[in-house]
Amino acid sequence: MTTERARSKADRRAAILREAARLFADRGFAGVSIEDLGAAVGVRGPAVYKHFTGKQAVLGAILLGASEQLLSGGRAVIDDVAGPDDRLDALVAFHVDFALRDADVIRVQDRDLASLEEGARNRVRRLQREYVELWVGVLADIHPTATAPELRVRAHAVFGLINSTPHSVRGLRPAPTDASVRGILQSLARAALRA
Repeated sequence: MTTERARSKADRRAAILREAARLFADRGFAGVSIEDLGAAVGVRGPAVYKHFTGKQAVLGAILLGASEQLLSGGRAVIDDVAGPDDRLDALVAFHVDFALRDADVIRVQDRDLASLEEGARNRVRRLQREYVELWVGVLADIHPTATAPELRVRAHAVFGLINSTPHSVRGLRPAPTDASVRGILQSLARAALRA
């Protein structure tokens, strides 16, 4: 049974990760201090050490966590959906939801992966390669004559489309709704992957 104290600690840890992703996305990993992280969640900087060994551990938790979620979620989609067309549509929807929900995490990945210590960076890259291979497997059923490298290009091209758009549309006025962006991204990604 989870105690109130354990729930509170888990909530604070999640808040630190959420605010760290926002701050790292805005300022870059090097531009954010432990004191900034603490202030963002209403505590003094040293209180962050109750949850993480340091700023490097926070970055690792953000990037490893996102890569693990993508891989496990992608596997669940493939396990739960039958047929290559439906699997592809479900993978696209899953990835679009991730990009809309975690646009800051994507920016941190793009900007600050190199700031991650080597062992953690290698784990992130391995998880990402495994995630790409899930897509390659589904795309191979849609394009049976394509080579694996060609299918990887398709997957990476669509990741670029999906991952960049939620951040870039934030500045549009009037800003489109998430539902509108979701529909557009899913439609474009499905068309590109089947082309």
